[in-house]
Amino acid sequence: MLFFFVNNSFGSQLHAKLLPIKSNEMVIQKAYPNSFYQTQLQEKLERLGIKQLVICGMMSHMCVDSTTRCAFELNYQPILIHDACTTRDLDFNGNIIPSKDVHNSFMSALMRFSKIMSCEAFIQAT
Repeated sequence: MLFFFVNNSFGSQLHAKLLPIKSNEMVIQKAYPNSFYQTQLQEKLERLGIKQLVICGMMSHMCVDSTTRCAFELNYQPILIHDACTTRDLDFNGNIIPSKDVHNSFMSALMRFSKIMSCEAFIQAT
C-alpha cells in the first residue's frame, strides 16, 4: 500500500513551484488534515496580523475541507480556490465515487464556510 503523505516521502514534498523564494517565507509542516491542528500556523498568522486566508491544495475531502472549516471557525474569512484543489476516487461500501464527484460535493458543502472562487476570478479580483 502506498502512503502518499508519509513524512519525508515523495508525496509529502513541496512542488518545486511552491518552494519559498525569499528567506522570510515560511513552510509549516503538519501531520494531520487540519493545518491548524498541532502546528504553529495560528500563532504565526496572529503574529503577522493575517486576517484572511486563501486556501488551495489536496485533497479536497481531507486537508482542504478540515482546514477551511477551521479557518472559518477562527474568523479568517477563507477564500477557497476550487480549481486549485484536487482529490481522488473514493470507495464507500464497495461503491467507487469518482474524484470529480467527491471534489464537487466538498466544494458545494464548503460554500457555507468560505468564499469559493476560481483561480482566474481570484487573480482578476486582486
